[in-house]
Amino acid sequence: MAELHDLTAVEQAAAVARGAVSPVELVDHYLDRIGRLDGELGAFVAVTEDAARARAREAERMVRSGAALPPLHGVPTAIKDLTWTAGVPTAYGSRAFKGFVPDVDAALVTALRAAGTISLGKTVTSEFALAPHGETDLGIESRNPWDTARSALGSSAGAASAVGAGLVPFAHASDGGGSIRIPAGACGLVGLKPSRGRVFNGPLPSDAGGVAVEGAVTRTVLDTAVVLDALAVDHPGALATVPRPEVSFTECAGQEPGRLRIGRYSTPLVDAVVETDCLAAYEVATDALVALGHEVVDIELPMDPAFADAFIDVWKVVAASLPVPPEAEPLLRPVTRWLRERGRNISATRLVAARGVMETASRQIVARTAGYDAVLSPTTPFGPPPAGWFTSSGNPEDEFARSMQYAAYGPLQNATGQPAISLPAHWTGGGLPIGVTLTGRPADEATLLRLGAQLEDALAWADRKPPVWHR
Repeated sequence: MAELHDLTAVEQAAAVARGAVSPVELVDHYLDRIGRLDGELGAFVAVTEDAARARAREAERMVRSGAALPPLHGVPTAIKDLTWTAGVPTAYGSRAFKGFVPDVDAALVTALRAAGTISLGKTVTSEFALAPHGETDLGIESRNPWDTARSALGSSAGAASAVGAGLVPFAHASDGGGSIRIPAGACGLVGLKPSRGRVFNGPLPSDAGGVAVEGAVTRTVLDTAVVLDALAVDHPGALATVPRPEVSFTECAGQEPGRLRIGRYSTPLVDAVVETDCLAAYEVATDALVALGHEVVDIELPMDPAFADAFIDVWKVVAASLPVPPEAEPLLRPVTRWLRERGRNISATRLVAARGVMETASRQIVARTAGYDAVLSPTTPFGPPPAGWFTSSGNPEDEFARSMQYAAYGPLQNATGQPAISLPAHWTGGGLPIGVTLTGRPADEATLLRLGAQLEDALAWADRKPPVWHR
């Protein structure tokens, strides 16, 4: 017999709407799973049990009233510990902000609530989302649900761990250099990095590099599309927006993509040897695309070697610009202090030059790939590492070098602003998922959703569950 967590977010919303399950039942079911399983997964940094149950009771009364219901009414979710949620501790993954409680919601939290979702708490992020893992000083490292001896990767580590293990049907995530796509690939999930400007990120200002965007990790492309519709709402405070498709993103996920021309490349941005399993996933996805009737063409991106160095400079300035009180600096993790120290030594002239290199490279890449409906690449050069691998040397410079190895593909789309989606195309002989990424034309999530849904049907990844799922 199917369990409630076997249902996708869309299926749960439909079950609530027809009275087959109540929001209270859903919330109780997931809170029970969190209580039993999260001790070994480390997905949550805070669980808002009382608030979630109160909201579930309100949602149930709304169902009984016969009122029109929003698209994700009664569906549980969770918010990354980087995003303001009124009345809920939001520590940015840092001891320096432990106990900080915002008094207002971020716009995306408001949008998810308006869509009917019920947050169960805050999920783990690396400190200020500066690293692609889930190691913090606030609890255990977020673990991979397919093998809890391994990392969930990150920085949206807790989100991917929670969704992959069936602790929530989907979770909010954010992406400044691969932080949605990297953990999604490691945990067998769908992870869409939306276009820059697609989702309003107020009330706080954008990061100093202008590279981060908000989104979610889900189990299916349809869930991703529905959540994107919920997040991509007009907001009077938005300084820049991107055009929406003529139909909803949800409708796009149900449409055939037609025959597409797809470029592909496997060369990483940094000097890294791509593992056999990651190349295997790349070839599995290629074969599936060809079998579906698409044309797949090998390409070389016009990538200036200076791009990676420029992105690293910007990342260091992002770290240095974080408003950490001087007295709290000693509470920061070694790699964060290391990044901040180096970021403070980057002059305004050097930062402007780095942004210029990124912008020039971005224009070249967009122009070079304009003739393709999508571009395929690996999501990461390696599979999920053992827990603690990033910090095992005790050297922050080495931790950052290892982080850049894992982010060998992701930052490109953060620089260009293009949408990109990681899809779980392959599993290793040891049972670990490996993702591939499809990058779309600027503002064209619609094609990625159509193509992603087609690949999901062909590769049937949504039916695969890790052992912890059945506990």
